[in-house]
Amino acid sequence: MLMEMAKEKLQKVFDAMKGDFSYTNRMQAPRILKVVVSTGTGKIQDKQKIALIQDRLARITGQKPAPRGAKQSIATFKLREGDIIGYQVTLRGERMFDFLDRLIHIAIPSTRDFRGLKISAIDEMGNYTIGIPEHTIFPETADEDIKDVFGFAITIVMSTKSKDEAEALLRHIGLPLQKKETETE
Repeated sequence: MLMEMAKEKLQKVFDAMKGDFSYTNRMQAPRILKVVVSTGTGKIQDKQKIALIQDRLARITGQKPAPRGAKQSIATFKLREGDIIGYQVTLRGERMFDFLDRLIHIAIPSTRDFRGLKISAIDEMGNYTIGIPEHTIFPETADEDIKDVFGFAITIVMSTKSKDEAEALLRHIGLPLQKKETETE
């Protein structure tokens, strides 16, 4: 059986969602604009560990991560404005769809004790953020030592207007979301 890819599913989103959200035009249908993968390095001063994080993010996403500096100084944390505190990759187009396919079909199913992604992670603007505690769920990083495991966040930015619309779009592309809890009163 051939898996249907996220890009192919997005082309059919109008037909699938027009009944629920009363779309009259294809341009009203929501779409995924970009995927942002980011990780924080915090107080890590070891240049080898930082290089490892950069290398692993580049392998996972297929794109070189950009350093992110602190926006303001915080004396309590000995943090100065402009210090590198993390790395970020913004994916669009084909790389975005390739990454989503690997995330949905390979990485998430290999997570230990997986019971579905939480629906509550959809924010008010209709974006969805997933926290990945171990980067080793991606097959590109299977050859490494287990001691240098780091986590990162994946934000899927969509052109949705509500949480319900975002949830419907994510379910349509095949993201394994938890079932809605029925209210018992």
